[in-house]
Amino acid sequence: MKHIRLLFIIFQLPYVFAQQVTDSTFRPALINPAYKVNQGPIVYIDAGHHNFHTKEGRYKPFATLLERDGYQVKSYEGKFNLSQLSKGKILVIANALSAKNVTDWTLPTPSAFSEDEILVVKKWIENGGSLFLLADHMPMAGAAKDLAKIFDFEFTNGFAFDSVQQGPTTFNRQQGMLHINSITKGRNDTEKITEVLSFTGQAFKIPDTAQPILSFDARFINLIPDTAWVFTPQTTRHNLNGWSQGAYRRFGKGNVVVFGEAGMFSAQLVGSSNYKAGMNNDAASQNFQLLLNIIHYLDELIDE
Repeated sequence: MKHIRLLFIIFQLPYVFAQQVTDSTFRPALINPAYKVNQGPIVYIDAGHHNFHTKEGRYKPFATLLERDGYQVKSYEGKFNLSQLSKGKILVIANALSAKNVTDWTLPTPSAFSEDEILVVKKWIENGGSLFLLADHMPMAGAAKDLAKIFDFEFTNGFAFDSVQQGPTTFNRQQGMLHINSITKGRNDTEKITEVLSFTGQAFKIPDTAQPILSFDARFINLIPDTAWVFTPQTTRHNLNGWSQGAYRRFGKGNVVVFGEAGMFSAQLVGSSNYKAGMNNDAASQNFQLLLNIIHYLDELIDE
């Protein structure tokens, strides 16, 4: 019966989250902005690949937070090219999709990016650019799989679920699922991260050259369906112990941060009850600081 209730809730999520709106009241206090207003580097947020999260859409609170930290946040329209990318320091790609999967969340899930674009992004990072790649559960994971692979991160195009309890996942230091590293330490003790909240998403394997930020323990399972949110006894599944939902690495002269959950850095009001999903959730009070720490690492304000 427990598993039946879990599947019922899972089946309802696509409908509920279709009703999400941006929480315009979300405005956390910033103690030590990285730059004066509009004096920081350019941060591009991808809007050219059918992205579920964009600067003017579901990632408006994300963009506003970075602007308050002094960054110049701009939408990146169209395909990736070196000439345009070279004008920015950081590229954020959140939940890109192929044209096929905008309305059809079934297999196959083609790449959201052409082979040429992937090579362009790779070269840009090798030359000193920084990438923040966020890709949720299927089909977003599948759409970003080829791009992640070029940096040696392995996506499976699945869903990461807690097999013991329902609801968002808490990652904290006490249980060992939130790791102590340069990003979670921040620039000083006021920026130290001890606990964050995640809202479903995917899990992935990281290379030896990467540092984990968020990792799953043995309670978590990976479900890999043929259709998003449709799970049966025949759905492929396996344990996620040791897999990651957030990690980072140096690549050439640049840096790469990869997350398997994008909603944790949004600020949404969901459904008729205005459930807070993202940085605005009462239990996610450190999510916004983790976002800033990630950006500061990509901007090389935080050492490796």
